[in-house]
Amino acid sequence: MGLPARRIRQPISFMGSLFRLVDFASIVGGLWLASWLIGRLPQHEVVAGCLAIVGHLLIAEFTGLYRSWRGVSSEREVFCTLLTWGLSLALLATVSLTWLGISPAQWHGQARLLMLVWACSTAGFMVISHSLLRSAKRALWTRGMNRRPVAIVGVTELGFQLARNLDASPELGLQLAGYYDDRPADRNPEMPAGLKRQIGRIEDLVADAKAGFIETIYITFPMRAEDRIRGVLSKLSDTTASVYIVPDFFVFQMLHSRWTDIGGLPAVSVFENPFYGVDGVVKRVFDLVAGSLILLAAAIPMLLTAIAIKLTSRGPVFFRQRRYGLDGNEILVWKFRSMRVCENGAKVTQATKNDARLTPIGGFLRKSSLDELPQLFNVLGGSMSLVGPRPHATAHNEQYRQMIEGYMLRHKIKPGITGLAQVRGWRGETDTLEKMQKRIECDHEYIREWSLGLDLKIMLQTVLVVLKRKNAY
Repeated sequence: MGLPARRIRQPISFMGSLFRLVDFASIVGGLWLASWLIGRLPQHEVVAGCLAIVGHLLIAEFTGLYRSWRGVSSEREVFCTLLTWGLSLALLATVSLTWLGISPAQWHGQARLLMLVWACSTAGFMVISHSLLRSAKRALWTRGMNRRPVAIVGVTELGFQLARNLDASPELGLQLAGYYDDRPADRNPEMPAGLKRQIGRIEDLVADAKAGFIETIYITFPMRAEDRIRGVLSKLSDTTASVYIVPDFFVFQMLHSRWTDIGGLPAVSVFENPFYGVDGVVKRVFDLVAGSLILLAAAIPMLLTAIAIKLTSRGPVFFRQRRYGLDGNEILVWKFRSMRVCENGAKVTQATKNDARLTPIGGFLRKSSLDELPQLFNVLGGSMSLVGPRPHATAHNEQYRQMIEGYMLRHKIKPGITGLAQVRGWRGETDTLEKMQKRIECDHEYIREWSLGLDLKIMLQTVLVVLKRKNAY
């Protein structure tokens, strides 16, 4: 049994872009309406409008205003919209006072009235436009369009209730594919009429999740069935699906957890990307700023390296290898070519000490980690981060995911140029299974314990590791 496979895809946030465009129009429209009613639009107001647009779009990334809001009440989205606009106005006032030198005395009479009308009208435009767009999304979801496929593990009364909640709330944009359970039919409660049927066993679910057909999974086994739940989690750790336990949770070795709800039934994530809201914005901004500065500083060494490669061996300067990125999607990782061969297929041989495939300067490039510098382009492009689990060749992923439990969970975040495993000594060839297991343990620890301070610490330690040149070949 099981569902037909489809290719895993990275969704493009068209709706997020549309919401940003709507907010831009709301701010401009509110300012125009205020100036039309009050009858004035001096230079200060134009500058304020531009600053408000920039500030609002930035603050919205921190408040999570442009996330999908699936399964979240309209009231919470309205509150977040008004909060974001209020913070934007507070930021505008601060900038006007401290940086632009516009004192409160300059905002008097008509100017203050204009600002008040602008603030209120923009808030109204935002709330109305967001509500209309949300209604449009709900209408599409209700008609079965763009709905996210989910699966329920466990033919249980709780699973039945969860299915009823999903059926009664099409506006959530979630579509139940069916139930998965290993128990024989005579041990399961009778399936109520009108609900989805059991479509497979747990092994079928794992296959469907790997194929990308199932993106979200809810486990509804009773909490006393701890061993069964652990068994299912063990198997699902070889996928990149988001997994939730309903209705409660006990102490697992969680990769990352956050609360959500399905029509009032609570769920907590066990395997999930930790970079939502503020954390995600902070990490991305850090990657862009620090990555740009490092690339600027490394521009001349990279140019000299490219020339040296071209003069000392035949072949391309750069080598792009297929590796797994965020959510198991394949990415092409840039490197300076350090070997005479460019393996990029189903079998990739790891580099070893005194490897005969090295070019005349290949050994130096790998020991000094200069071959990794082109990955800064991956960072700026968004497929990698400065710090994160080091990406392995696709062939090695397929090999080790079958040997190490939870191996694929490292792909719940973007891969990095350096990582916790590398600064703790697990850099270089993984000629034993234990070495790869230690790498994975470090990757999981990094995901659980991430902070901006940890990223900075790892980057500083990376400099020392590179200078020591230990296990670099």
